[in-house]
Amino acid sequence: MRFLLGGTRAALIVMLLAGQAAVVSAQDSREAEIAAAQAEKAESLAPYTPSKLEMRVHQIQSALVGQPNGIYPYFGSIYRGGGFTLGAGFRRYYGDNTHWDLKGLYSIKNYKLIELTTDSWKLADGKIDLHARAGWRDATQVAYYGLGPDSPHDRTNFRMKQGAFGGGLAARPGGYAVFGATAAYENYTLESGQGSQPSIEEVFTPATAPGLGASPTYLHTSASGGIDWRPAADYARRGGLYEVTYHNYADRHDTYSFDRLDGEVVQHIPLLRENWVISLHGLVQTTLNDDDAVPYFLMPALGSSHNLRGYGSWRFRDRHSILTSGEFRFIPSRLALDLAVFYDAGKVASRREDLSLTHLSHDVGVGLRFHSPVATPVRIELARGSEGFHLVIAGGAAF
Repeated sequence: MRFLLGGTRAALIVMLLAGQAAVVSAQDSREAEIAAAQAEKAESLAPYTPSKLEMRVHQIQSALVGQPNGIYPYFGSIYRGGGFTLGAGFRRYYGDNTHWDLKGLYSIKNYKLIELTTDSWKLADGKIDLHARAGWRDATQVAYYGLGPDSPHDRTNFRMKQGAFGGGLAARPGGYAVFGATAAYENYTLESGQGSQPSIEEVFTPATAPGLGASPTYLHTSASGGIDWRPAADYARRGGLYEVTYHNYADRHDTYSFDRLDGEVVQHIPLLRENWVISLHGLVQTTLNDDDAVPYFLMPALGSSHNLRGYGSWRFRDRHSILTSGEFRFIPSRLALDLAVFYDAGKVASRREDLSLTHLSHDVGVGLRFHSPVATPVRIELARGSEGFHLVIAGGAAF
């Protein structure tokens, strides 16, 4: 019996040792297979080669939203309602983050712009940006419908020439805090409007178009403060902006001096890893002193490619305005394309106490946005308000 037990124990030991050896052998074989596969993969590795489409998109983005030296195409806005523009610029760097830039634009409505700017970014350890500009614009047929939310549908035009020079700074002292300040000399010359519609002085008087016949010159200063945690101001799928800006327009003759306060909120809410985005926007503009004489062409206005998009440019004007917008964005291509469904609502008022969320003009629409990671060079939208459909072709984010 002892012999049998001893023999059984020995057999078990032999079997365990054999099993362990088999496991070790299998592990060695598996490691050898993995090593061989990795070696084969390493031999076939090569640098990633982008497709022709990817290369073409990169070239377009570099031309439209990059910062090249030399001549480049420029597609911007001269003034609201100016229509499609063609232009070019010439840029030259004279420091790592500093350049001067001369650009010009011409629109199908004979609007013209020439501007010289110089910009310097990320000074003081990346906390301050400095900007300066001098320019001249000629907007030949700017729309004026009258004042108030119930202004008539009949349009008149005026011509506005503006010469300006000035500068400003933007500061990020730490965290999400943002501050800004600007000062500019602005000279306005108002003339009879061009185009097929009547000129403004044929329909309106200084009582219905305050400042009609005047061409004031201003020292325009502003100061702003808020928080901004968007990745970029001109294209973002997350983050937000909460900012207040104070404007002072000091007329050289003190006839049309006034102060205005703007409050703006932007919030992007990403869904499903930023494949969908809900974007919200609110803007209030209010003239601070009811006794100030604000010329008609500098009053807060709604109706354009950036606010109340279902209406023509400058459709509603008055001393105060309120705007709300919401968008549902779908991102089929993080590299180049967004699709959006949007809703805008807003109104103007002659008295601040009438700025409420009742009796608003509103629109709905759909849009395509061609973008880079930090900019939106082209935006195409179709919106419908109470006065029909309105096609928007613009550059820059809606908000």
